[in-house]
Amino acid sequence: MTAPSPLAPARFPDLPPVPGVRLGAAEARLRYRGRPDLMLAALAPGTTVAGVLTRSHTAAPPVQWCRARLAGGKARALIVNAGNANAATGQAGLAVVRRTAMATAELVGCPAKEVHVASTGVIGEPLPVQRLTAALPALHARLSEDAWADAAPAIMTTDTFPKGATRTAVIAGTPVVVNGIAKGSGMIAPNMATMLAFLFTDARLPASVLRPALRRANDRSFNAITVDGDTSTSDTCLLFATGAARNRRIGRAADPHLRDFRAALEAVMADLAQQIVRDGEGARKFVTIAVRGAPSETAARRIGLTIANSPLVKTAVAGADPNWGRIVAAVGKGDLPLDQNRLSIWIGGRRVARDGRVDPAYDEPSAARHMRQAEIEIAVEVGAGPGAATVWTCDLTHGYIDINADYRS
Repeated sequence: MTAPSPLAPARFPDLPPVPGVRLGAAEARLRYRGRPDLMLAALAPGTTVAGVLTRSHTAAPPVQWCRARLAGGKARALIVNAGNANAATGQAGLAVVRRTAMATAELVGCPAKEVHVASTGVIGEPLPVQRLTAALPALHARLSEDAWADAAPAIMTTDTFPKGATRTAVIAGTPVVVNGIAKGSGMIAPNMATMLAFLFTDARLPASVLRPALRRANDRSFNAITVDGDTSTSDTCLLFATGAARNRRIGRAADPHLRDFRAALEAVMADLAQQIVRDGEGARKFVTIAVRGAPSETAARRIGLTIANSPLVKTAVAGADPNWGRIVAAVGKGDLPLDQNRLSIWIGGRRVARDGRVDPAYDEPSAARHMRQAEIEIAVEVGAGPGAATVWTCDLTHGYIDINADYRS
């Protein structure tokens, strides 16, 4: 295992049980040796599900399987493997997904259509499904409601630390919990979810209510991060609601009783999203980019991501160079018409450019000191409307090349 990122949290958080969820991990030896690479979660009868999936036109068979099953809105199990993405594997890959779902369904006692499948790892290699199915019975037998710290590492590939988050909320007087685990380090570019993330709650909510809540939270979390500008074939984000909390029935997404739940869900997802950036391949700096004054929130996010995806901006951050001209160039290369004479930029809270020109009070040594820190803040005002958004990224170092050049070896 690679040493944890210097931006990693001190420890994996304590995730409480989610009534209706039992989970665990096993070593199926699909690619790795001496570490878990298979995670299973069994869900209570009546569990509902919503999801957002990669928009890649080369989506992997597990994504295709989930896309077809999400319409039903029901789930009884989630099975995830690491090390092999089962992507670019054609009809054989689809057969592997079906066999995986059927084997899991037999153990859990449900139809295969209520089993959701995800895979992550190397693209283009056949997945040895017989090893996966052979590991399932023993894994199912030892599922536990408190095995979050075991499950999170089992879905990792180039990650250097497991990612988890939890929040509590109240729905019409009934307390509920929201837990999440995620994986992601490279091939991170917003285009749905940008990695694997699995959210679990004991709230009683229909899929029709979960879907808009998840989409909104996803736009403000996983769709607001980038490491390298590459969208994966396997990006999957699923939200499961077991209903064990028995809160009052909620029939519409706009119900005011859902306000606290929506906030908790977004907080968990934003926490996980930022952990992914902090584990960006080769990352040494965490960058927050706040954009305001855009025509809309969507436009502000697009501008922020254009800055965050710029190799010139990311290498300037890596080199502690307060070259704000690179930020200007990144803002300008987007397809949104802007008046450059209304553009202002801040680095570390200090304005470096005003009305499209250098700020007369710009102090470059101060900006350079900020750029040497591990936490970098960039703010941009475009003066074109009320839209605002925040995105997160990391620097681009030689470590990214080292990791990806050796990925399959």
